[in-house]
Amino acid sequence: MSLPEFTLVTRTQGNNRALKEGIVKPKMFVPKIVEVEPLIAGFRRMVRGNEFDICEMAITTYICAKEHGKPFTAVPIPLVRQFHHGAIQINTKAGIKSPKDLEGKRVGVARGYTVTTGVWARAVLNVQYGVDLKKVTWVLSGDEHVAEYKAPSNVIPIEPGKKMEDMLASGELVAAIGLEMEHPDVGPLIPNAQDVGLATMKANGHYPINHLVVIKDELIAKHPGLATDVFNAFAESKRRYVADLRAGKVENPTAFDKLHQRVMDATGADPLPYGLEPNRKVIEELVNNAYMQGIITKPVKPEDVLVPETWGLVG
Repeated sequence: MSLPEFTLVTRTQGNNRALKEGIVKPKMFVPKIVEVEPLIAGFRRMVRGNEFDICEMAITTYICAKEHGKPFTAVPIPLVRQFHHGAIQINTKAGIKSPKDLEGKRVGVARGYTVTTGVWARAVLNVQYGVDLKKVTWVLSGDEHVAEYKAPSNVIPIEPGKKMEDMLASGELVAAIGLEMEHPDVGPLIPNAQDVGLATMKANGHYPINHLVVIKDELIAKHPGLATDVFNAFAESKRRYVADLRAGKVENPTAFDKLHQRVMDATGADPLPYGLEPNRKVIEELVNNAYMQGIITKPVKPEDVLVPETWGLVG
């Protein structure tokens, strides 16, 4: 009997390359690779139309979508991790000397309030630097993937016709999260951000997850073992990548490859552990911050948002 074909959306990177290139093959299905550029458009299409069978998705978008009853569930495959201390840029002429100076000011957020980078960056401001997030007016450049979501009252849309980059450069916004821009009057709020992130990871395990993998609920119900098969395929692809990292065999390393190498050098361990238990603390951290920031209306346990058959898997 031939295997069923399931659509799979995931952006090519070191840890999933062997799966996407067919070197690693799932046992229960044949992946039909769908390339979506930019990847965030794939998140939106999945959230609003349940369009793909298996899809990479930003973790905060997923947790918000889950609260609103979207019919897919995640597998504990943290495809993308990074530190977010460097995601916050300031207008260097706006008088911002420390993170606390953002209180009472307008701060931009690229795209939506539920964007994962924004959630983690605000968590850094709140937890590590004591910023009262409710005293900041958050100005959004776009809307939310989860259309049903309603943001807190101190979250507002950008004024029509304005560009966030221009507003930051002019000082109309004193800071912004998630912009990629260069301007003589724009610089990082937190200098040496990646070093600070690594130090925080060493101190308390803060190693943020950005993306997971979700599967349509109807397929999970129809094909017992599918979620395990998806996990195992991604985990085997990642193991090959980590072995190449350790052996110095990654050619033309990307920024993510360099980060993974730094994490591995700092910890001596796999920089991309998969599974619930290796990631329980950071998932709880994300969920708690999402609740505190008004992304979700009630806290949830990691088990509440992961396919049950994957709870005991580690890869």
